[in-house]
Amino acid sequence: MKTFKVNITEKLQMTVEVEAADRCAAERLVEQRWVDGEYILDADHFKGVSFTVERPCRGRDYER
Repeated sequence: MKTFKVNITEKLQMTVEVEAADRCAAERLVEQRWVDGEYILDADHFKGVSFTVERPCRGRDYER
């Protein structure tokens, strides 16, 4: 048996509406509000998960 490190990456997503002068200002405003804790993403915002091995399988490392 070998030991492998597998990364689990979860994606959370929330859409908010803000008024701003332009697209960049809107992004900065939402980012600051997120940093300040105004937007909290939780399990209700779950959009997906992926699993990746730190060193991908190929060649002789592949075991059936």
